[in-house]
Amino acid sequence: MKGSNSVVIFAGGTGTRMKITTKPKQFLELHGKPIIIHTIEHFENHPKIDNIIVVCVEGWHDYLRSLLVKYQISKVREIVSGGRTGQLSIFNGLEAVQKLVKSDDDVVLIHDGVRPLIDADIISKNIESVRKYGATVTVKPVIETVIQVDENSSITNVVDRDSCQTAVAPQTFYFKDIFRLHLKAQQDNLFNMTDSATLVRHYGMKLHTVMGGAENIKITTPSDFYIFKAIYDSRENEQVFG
Repeated sequence: MKGSNSVVIFAGGTGTRMKITTKPKQFLELHGKPIIIHTIEHFENHPKIDNIIVVCVEGWHDYLRSLLVKYQISKVREIVSGGRTGQLSIFNGLEAVQKLVKSDDDVVLIHDGVRPLIDADIISKNIESVRKYGATVTVKPVIETVIQVDENSSITNVVDRDSCQTAVAPQTFYFKDIFRLHLKAQQDNLFNMTDSATLVRHYGMKLHTVMGGAENIKITTPSDFYIFKAIYDSRENEQVFG
């Protein structure tokens, strides 16, 4: 029997770029449902996901618990607080997963709470890729021209966009590998890696990719929220009207 599959969902941001003062961005609502619930439901409804850990901004744990009851979310095993950096926040989530780990075959997906435009296929492909190849990161195509500049803002190179992809999420690993490398990073006084993919590449681990759609955006600004609404409504209309 293969190991279990857990997910750490990071919902620790306070929404400074959203220009909101009442609640963190992950609790903003679309059609009466908070963004974080839109995100969690993809994993709650996926048959291969066994456990969900949510890393939640301090002071909002009880509110999140009330949402989990309201929307009948049953796979969330623990809500933990974030750390002083994104990397340490993810580590807090991984420590909670460690209590649930039963074998070296256990897999963990790491995902952003404000990245709700994924689907079951992306989750399945992440799990399959890790079990076939090892560490995996979801990517999306680069659709703009990529340039490199020097310190004077002069263009030094125009990069072939066909050779470029954008790393997004989920990012998926065997639990034993990512937990070990997080511990090693802390021993090496590295506490602010951009994401787990950057961390594992720093230590030389090969990363495989799963191609996702260009719509897999992270909602960090008001314009992101309106893009999310447009894509969500479009998907709903497709289901209704075909």
